[in-house]
Amino acid sequence: MAIKFYTDEHVSPAVVRGLRTRGIQVLTAKDATMLDALDEKHLEMAAAKGMVIFTQDADFLRLHAEGISHSGIVYAYQSSHSRTDPDLPSINP
Repeated sequence: MAIKFYTDEHVSPAVVRGLRTRGIQVLTAKDATMLDALDEKHLEMAAAKGMVIFTQDADFLRLHAEGISHSGIVYAYQSSHSRTDPDLPSINP
């Protein structure tokens, strides 16, 4: 089964185009009329559609650490974050 992605508004349209060009199914927050929705609502939308959320918003890592239910999170850090940013929680269980 192929992974399907749901992207929030933090993901560039260029990234979405790149994924789609490679045959990956992507639903954007804009396409789903979910712009400016709460992060928890984005997770609910993705889970309801059996999709993994693809984001550049570290708040989703915090929600995961808090135990919020989801169907998967791919976090791509933004250049303004360091890979060793101490404010980003670990996603290891």
